[in-house]
Amino acid sequence: MNRKTISLTVIIIICMGALAALFVLDPEAPGAIGRIFASNILSMLKILPFVFILIALFDVWVNREIIERHLGEEGGAVSFLWAVLLGGTTVGPMIVCLPVAAALYKKGARLTVIFTYIAASTVVRVPMTLFESSYLGVKFTIIRYAVSLPLIIGTSVLMGRGLQKKNYEIKE
Repeated sequence: MNRKTISLTVIIIICMGALAALFVLDPEAPGAIGRIFASNILSMLKILPFVFILIALFDVWVNREIIERHLGEEGGAVSFLWAVLLGGTTVGPMIVCLPVAAALYKKGARLTVIFTYIAASTVVRVPMTLFESSYLGVKFTIIRYAVSLPLIIGTSVLMGRGLQKKNYEIKE
């Protein structure tokens, strides 16, 4: 057996052991876990087909040169603004932004910009911002953005440069 098979086997054994222990401690728990799992799978199946259709359309309709100009090496600092704006308008759960990020990378976006997009899609979403500002106040939202966005961009730059030094590539 190779290392991946052994690792997967160990993970499965640990999960099954935890589920068995949970069943002993609370016989109702495995049924609740199954219902939650099924609910999450159904909610993803409602969203993901449309996401993949939109990504396919993006792949066909958007020229590589446009992405390279705005989000690639030519984009400069403005590319981070584009990534934050795109991330803020991404709708759906976190799993939606990952295929979009892969499509952007395939079209020539920099790795640092991809990291910024992924982080921004979880932190600066428009619906979350509206909800947050209505309950916690606009001042809180502005302060959170003022702290979060520089950290997101700085971390993205550090991660991207670190991976570039190691000649990291995403394989298809």
